[in-house]
Amino acid sequence: MGKLGIHEHTVEIDGRSITFEAGTLAAQAGGAVVISLGDTKVLSTTTASKQPKDFLPFFPLTIEVEERMYANGRIPGSFFKREGRPSENAILVCRLTDRPLRPTFAEGLRNEVQVVNTIIQTTQVDPYDVVAMNGSSLSTMLSGLPFSGPVAAVRYAMLRDGSWVPFPTFEELEEEAVFNMVISGRVEDDGEVAILMIEAEATPDSWIKIDMGAPAPTEQVIGQAIEDVKPIIRQLCEAQQAFVEEVGVRDAGEYPLFLDYTDEVFDAVWAEGEAKVLDIYRQAELSKEGKDEAITVVRSEVVDAVVTAGVGDLGDDEVRKQASEAFRTTEKKVVRRLIVEEGFRIDGRSATEIRGLTAEVGVLPKTHGSALFQRGDTQVISVLSLGTTREGQRLDTLDPADEKLFMHHYNMPP
Repeated sequence: MGKLGIHEHTVEIDGRSITFEAGTLAAQAGGAVVISLGDTKVLSTTTASKQPKDFLPFFPLTIEVEERMYANGRIPGSFFKREGRPSENAILVCRLTDRPLRPTFAEGLRNEVQVVNTIIQTTQVDPYDVVAMNGSSLSTMLSGLPFSGPVAAVRYAMLRDGSWVPFPTFEELEEEAVFNMVISGRVEDDGEVAILMIEAEATPDSWIKIDMGAPAPTEQVIGQAIEDVKPIIRQLCEAQQAFVEEVGVRDAGEYPLFLDYTDEVFDAVWAEGEAKVLDIYRQAELSKEGKDEAITVVRSEVVDAVVTAGVGDLGDDEVRKQASEAFRTTEKKVVRRLIVEEGFRIDGRSATEIRGLTAEVGVLPKTHGSALFQRGDTQVISVLSLGTTREGQRLDTLDPADEKLFMHHYNMPP
């Protein structure tokens, strides 16, 4: 059998083999790797623009997942026999990948970065999501971008006998698992494993399995599982690092960083505004609108004061711009301190209280079902339509499921 890489590295985790290959495919990309779990193969590539877009107030990172029907020996079912828009699952995998990756890039990076995961082979045995997540980290490290990786991801499933398995198959998730999590993390400079993201869900028929004697995923059980998965994250990170050292990092040169504000500007804003912001957010009797109005006034006062005082050699316009961003950070730090250190939320609730709840059914009597649910100022109106099985959605994806009988659509009102 042919190989997809000159360099190859395999790591064994609980009887599962994860293989990295590089050096053959996508040589013109900034970084490229083929990562395999069983018979599932994903080509991950990372490419960055040569020039930064310093006018953007955010990091222009794009994560894409491209499902190719040929990966499972199929022809797309559309009229033109080509893949169309990304499937719902592909979009969710993009989000899963973005969440742990985005904060590990250097702050202030403004070059466009595109990470593309192409599913090139699958037998519908293993989910490709965590494969793509690990591949995205590895290709980014190979690209030479300012990135605090590696980042590793593991799907960890609790079976009906109470045991936990990494990288469960579709069959295990469907038949045996009660609960599963996607956990991503990295190894910090002090050697500790830091968790960057956790996505958790119950599996199909989990309540039936629990009623039949399977253990429930209690808070204590899940907490222990998170600790148990840290050695796996460490093992994957070490494997990625070893592979990068073997292959070598592309010499991409220096990437300029455009910070929202300098330390001097933030210190000036903090000294001028921290106490004022704290005083406003401590006033639980103030309405949301009242707090917004008070914060707007204080923001203007603080920014004007910092501009008047001046900061180093920066011009007034630049100081004003940076001070506005620094004030936003000041707000975040103050609110976080109130919640974490004092258990005080800005509307006066404790950390364990929820907003007032109301619910009403039958608000649209001519529909099959309707309800209005409200929590505080947040509302949702849900409308249900019942149909026959013939009206189910036909799925044309790389997952084993070929139809969807429960469809949940979300629309944000004006």
